[in-house]
Amino acid sequence: MALNSGDIAFVLMCTALVFLMTPGLAFFYGGMVRKRHVLSIMMQSFAAIGVVTVIWTLFGYSLAFGPDHGHLIGGLDWFALKGVGLDPNPDYAPTVPHLLFFLFQMMFAIITPAVLSGATAERLRFPAFLLLCAFWTVLVYVPLAHWVWGNGGWLRNLGLMDYAGGAVVEMASGVSGLVAALVIGKRLRSKDDLAIPHHMPNVLLGGGLLWFGWFGFNAGGAMGANAVAVLAFATTQIAGATGMIGWALLEWFYHRKVTVFGVVSGAVAGLVAITPAAGFVSPASALLIGFVAGGICYLGVSVLKTKLGYDDALDVFGIHGIAGTWGTLATGIFADFALNSQGRNGLINGGGMQPVLVQFLAVVTTYAFTGLLTWLILKGIALITPLTASEEEQENGLDLTQHGENAYPDFDFSENYFM
Repeated sequence: MALNSGDIAFVLMCTALVFLMTPGLAFFYGGMVRKRHVLSIMMQSFAAIGVVTVIWTLFGYSLAFGPDHGHLIGGLDWFALKGVGLDPNPDYAPTVPHLLFFLFQMMFAIITPAVLSGATAERLRFPAFLLLCAFWTVLVYVPLAHWVWGNGGWLRNLGLMDYAGGAVVEMASGVSGLVAALVIGKRLRSKDDLAIPHHMPNVLLGGGLLWFGWFGFNAGGAMGANAVAVLAFATTQIAGATGMIGWALLEWFYHRKVTVFGVVSGAVAGLVAITPAAGFVSPASALLIGFVAGGICYLGVSVLKTKLGYDDALDVFGIHGIAGTWGTLATGIFADFALNSQGRNGLINGGGMQPVLVQFLAVVTTYAFTGLLTWLILKGIALITPLTASEEEQENGLDLTQHGENAYPDFDFSENYFM
């Protein structure tokens, strides 16, 4: 097919929106941690931009989307973007340059390890994060992306519906974040520490940028300015709103107040849940998918984490893992072939149990693969450099000990003001 200037303009815009999500995530996470760790967690998001861009350009993209080998991985045919030029690739995006599809997918690869970093906030050393970002991208993200989205990938061949990354981005980062939190251990907490988040305006700013960028994240998956893009845009907005409401209602039920932090967390939960379903389900289904996500993620963060006692610092598993799981399964329930011929009918539209079982298989596969590989990667990194900052480093703050800077240089970081 010929290049389409409208599609090119649309996908360029969506690519920029998805890129904006990573700086947005930096503000979101930066507001959630304590004052002495702000720059360290924000730096991890920005570092992911550099590390993943290089890997994706050299060989990551080729292995994820290149010619299939055994339905498990692509080849190195497109090493350093050889053959990835201005002509379209009919397998992925027939109306935009292949190079633009590469760029769009790069932004997904960048934000995923950045999301993961929230689970280990306030104690993962920067050198260890750099190694984790690099090895995790190559050994976890790239194969999973090929299985789900690559031409010939085994989950794609089975008929898995993952419109924009329920498995590849959300569950992968959530489960890996949980494993990383368990391996690295809990943060040092002082009796003088005040509750986080320390800067709610930044949390709201970051959450707003994430929501704004999510329109590109989901609508851009249509790879063109078409009806499916409109559907994905609409379901994204609706699910984000109902996720916010679902979280807020449960928060009110348990505590008789609705927090600002809860509202933005619920919105993110709804956005995560609709990600695999955005281009496959109706707006009415998006209402329910987002609402349920807000409720179950509230329970995951406020009840499950407390009962099990793990220190997922910024609730990566509680939101991305749980909502990504629900959204992936919900896609198999609510998908409507009449809305998108690249999908299939889900359970309630006459598709039977097969779509649900395929989606469930993707959940099990993603949990097992990402969990095991993340554990192995971290154990390997620990042989090279310490993973966890020392108690002294955590007390003084990772901003100062890892980067030699303070986010608030005029603030008194004496022992009475550890925040």
